[in-house]
Amino acid sequence: MTPAPAGPVPARHRSLRVVPPREGVNLPAVERAVADLLVALGKDPTSEHLSDTPRRVARSFVELLTPREFDLTTFPNDEGYDELVLAKSIPVQSLCEHHLLPFHGITHVGYLPGERILGLSKLARVVELFARDLQTQERLTQQVADALQEHLAPQGVGVVIEAEHSCMSLRGVRATGSRTVTSALHGLLRADARSRQEFFALTGIR
Repeated sequence: MTPAPAGPVPARHRSLRVVPPREGVNLPAVERAVADLLVALGKDPTSEHLSDTPRRVARSFVELLTPREFDLTTFPNDEGYDELVLAKSIPVQSLCEHHLLPFHGITHVGYLPGERILGLSKLARVVELFARDLQTQERLTQQVADALQEHLAPQGVGVVIEAEHSCMSLRGVRATGSRTVTSALHGLLRADARSRQEFFALTGIR
């Protein structure tokens, strides 16, 4: 007779609950601030067209600045896969912390697996986690790369963001269509020239 297992078979996936370490938005205070801003701009916040604007703007900022919690799920790399895993053209939207105007574009995220691999949808989740904040593109790029390096421990990580900034296209120089490109690399994707070249070639960055 085959002996019964001593206990439950351990799960082969690991999940890390990622919770944004940020305080919530004070919705009533934001509404009052928007109403004050309208007055300062010479507008009447009690008019028919503007009476609900403070509420709408406040809720828009809550949505833009509140990332969703998620489970960063990884699996054992049983096959020993050691080639590049790349998720291309992940949409990204964030708010410029200098002008409170949006910037938007695409993110390319790649990694060279170590002992574990990542559920692919989680790459987009990590991008969103840091994008829903007052940001600079440079910091956002680095935060995504740092988080994946810390929690996944791969052989290498690469992140490229291509984005158009409203503060550049709608005001000032008004360079509509101009895109800013930033990158952050860790491990072999930074240290090994061939790996780095492959990553940038697959993202379309020359």
